Amino acid sequence: MITARADVVGSLLRPPALLDARRLLAAGEIEPAAFKRIEDRAVDEALALQVQAGMQVVTDGEMRRESFQSQMTEAVDGFGAYDIDAFLWGEWHGTGAVGDKATARPAGLGVVAPLRRKRHLSVEEWVYMRARTDRTVKVTIPSPSLWANFWSPERSKEAYPTLDQFLEDVARILREEVEELVRLGATYINSMPPTTLCCSIRRRARSTSSRDGTSTGGWRAASSWTTTCSGTTRGHVRVPPLPGQPGQPVAHVRLVQSDRTAGLRRRPRPAPDAGVRR
Repeated sequence: MITARADVVGSLLRPPALLDARRLLAAGEIEPAAFKRIEDRAVDEALALQVQAGMQVVTDGEMRRESFQSQMTEAVDGFGAYDIDAFLWGEWHGTGAVGDKATARPAGLGVVAPLRRKRHLSVEEWVYMRARTDRTVKVTIPSPSLWANFWSPERSKEAYPTLDQFLEDVARILREEVEELVRLGATYINSMPPTTLCCSIRRRARSTSSRDGTSTGGWRAASSWTTTCSGTTRGHVRVPPLPGQPGQPVAHVRLVQSDRTAGLRRRPRPAPDAGVRR
């Protein structure tokens, strides 16, 4: 018998009230405390929607993020100037009424200084959700490979002479984030796509786990897998497996798509090649 499991992959659409509040906050027309109340309400509504749908694994809908990746640039200094197009540039292909969309790479995009974390990326998301549900909460983090577009041979060479050096620092910050989330009780951490972070977790798991999979140093053996969702390969890391459940592939279903790219699929970008160690 096949046991099917499903949970949300990607952001839920942010409600108009939250989008308006974010614009007011950026313009200095609303106090941070008032914005947080609106943001909390959007998270509560996202949670209620998933519970109503019968989901046993829930997320906060990524309501606290301008985009999937943006909690990194908000929490870490060194990325330089950016706007939302830093995460969306490229060629997108949509069928039917959606059509194609092309967004140019922002001219000034590029990490400009060594990365320095000001705060944790996703801890607020996890702690808030932990207090509001007894269901399994999934926390999502971007894989280091998604940050390759923030490295520029011209703008970044003083801080990071090669792309590899930059991504290694991104991976360090994300590993530290995983460690803190696990310390606070998180059991399901979703990295998209798997690549560098996934490999780093697997190496750490192997070095601290005995042959029977029990922990010998604070981490339990991480399981990883990939699924195909809307034509995009995504990776998932569960550290440790859910209580009573083995670390095994789970069927993921995309319920809704992001605000700016609904109905679109990104065409592959050419990867930066200067300074990359093959």
